[in-house]
Amino acid sequence: MSLRARANGWFERRYPMRAIREGLAHQMHKLLPPHVSWLHTLGGLLLFLAAQQILTGILLMVYYRPTTEDAYESVRFLMLKASFGWLIRGLHAWGATLMIAVLVLHMLRVFIMGAYKRPRELTWVGGVLIFFTTLGFGFTGYLLPWNQLSYWATTVGTEVAASIPGIGRSLGVLMRGGEAVGQETLARFYTMHVVVLPWVLVFLMIMHIVMIRTQNLAPLEAVGEERPLDPRTAVSFAPQHTSRELVVFPLFFALMIAVVILFPPEIGVKADPTVTPEGIKPEWYFLPTYQLLKYLPKLLGLGLSAIPPLLLLLWPFLDRSRARRPSQRKLSVTIGLGALLLTVLLGLVGYLSESEITLFGKHIRFDMYGVPEVVPAGR
Repeated sequence: MSLRARANGWFERRYPMRAIREGLAHQMHKLLPPHVSWLHTLGGLLLFLAAQQILTGILLMVYYRPTTEDAYESVRFLMLKASFGWLIRGLHAWGATLMIAVLVLHMLRVFIMGAYKRPRELTWVGGVLIFFTTLGFGFTGYLLPWNQLSYWATTVGTEVAASIPGIGRSLGVLMRGGEAVGQETLARFYTMHVVVLPWVLVFLMIMHIVMIRTQNLAPLEAVGEERPLDPRTAVSFAPQHTSRELVVFPLFFALMIAVVILFPPEIGVKADPTVTPEGIKPEWYFLPTYQLLKYLPKLLGLGLSAIPPLLLLLWPFLDRSRARRPSQRKLSVTIGLGALLLTVLLGLVGYLSESEITLFGKHIRFDMYGVPEVVPAGR
């Protein structure tokens, strides 16, 4: 018996290598529904982005120092002096934004195709929890550079949480570690960002992938009318679907590098709690909620802003129709697209609010509610 065969036998008696190989081979050759297309690579792209965020985050931790005295300078050193530090931070910063954008597109694809219906309700719930966790990454990571924009945006965000009736003040103190954003806040956000949330995300993604691979991707037939996949028309996971992902991943990564080079994340000015800058706003994914709260009394605004996340979680249990095809779910699709359009509109108004632009030679100023006013020449 050869040395290789003896080594394989030794490992096989102690570790189920053959069972693992057979399981992987089964998953690689699994058939997917015939409607699976390039849009279905969004899920794999999310896994790619999550891995990139973890890797670049680990590299950033080598230089980053989570103290109010050193955080800003450590980011500045990373951007200006460390070898390829600008690239690592750029990939991490843009990766966070793009991960949320791809998540929204992925969830939209699942929603439009009715892939959340029985028996995949919990798969959808897991995806929504991944979305919330990713937003948590965005919120906690935004403070870490400790510049003026991040400091005051975090101040606004924690004040919104502190205004929740009943538990608000305790929640605000828990988030900030005191009455104001400071060293305790930075330490807590850093711990959440690099310790707690990564474990939560990894757990949720593993569970999500296991459920998808166990249940397979949803067909377009109505619930209870699913037909066995025909090998002649079905899409094989490998090599058909994996070949698409192997095309998408490097192209997307090349696009990310181009974006980092053309639009590098700013260093900004070091945080100064004594100077409040004008026009402080949260990141784009929180802008719709931020703008909504301007129009309504605080209690009503907070109540309404809690409805969309709740609907996202419960939607598979609220939509009881058996149909999956978009043409047979006109009401559901209309509600979903209407909610998305309203969210985009609120985000756009929030982006323009408290700013000035020049359009067709006219100077236009937007107030805090997004109402435009033409500024006369000379003013």
